[in-house]
Amino acid sequence: MQPVLLDWSFKSMALNGVAKRLDTQNLNLKEQVVSINRVTKVVKGGKNMSFSALVVVGDPGAKVVGYGTGKAKEVPSAIKKGIEAAKKNLRKVNVLETTIRHPVLGRFGSGLVLLKPAPEGTGVIAGGPVRAVIQAVGIPNVLTKSIGSHNAHNVVKATIDALEQLCDKTAIADMRGLPVEKL
Repeated sequence: MQPVLLDWSFKSMALNGVAKRLDTQNLNLKEQVVSINRVTKVVKGGKNMSFSALVVVGDPGAKVVGYGTGKAKEVPSAIKKGIEAAKKNLRKVNVLETTIRHPVLGRFGSGLVLLKPAPEGTGVIAGGPVRAVIQAVGIPNVLTKSIGSHNAHNVVKATIDALEQLCDKTAIADMRGLPVEKL
């Protein structure tokens, strides 16, 4: 029998369906390329080659992360387009100083990512795409498990979905209608 994991989606309540855009001017953004795919379109005259890049951008100091994809005829152009798309897709993440508050399960497509808090000194226990997102956010201690699809796009989106589910105490207290001391 599999354990039942609660999927509490506080993000829709906390954001009220409106995502506000973050200003990238005062952020120290670092970008990391997660994957580059060569794609081919077969046409009447032959094959048209192009490249697709998945990029994660984040500021570890401000706990901000975003992802983007770019397509172009050359790899550097695709990466540049991916970075620009990621800067338009930044999100603020609520975390503690060294880890996350509670275990969360993020989903996107058939990709599932489980994030669990870890004690000081553990480090980031994660594989490829999840590690890129966690390091971009700047969480020094976390345990992760990628379940289901290993497609880099789905795993990155599932990880960001999991990080969006993390709320601070004041948001939870407001939703429950309780003072912060009662939590």
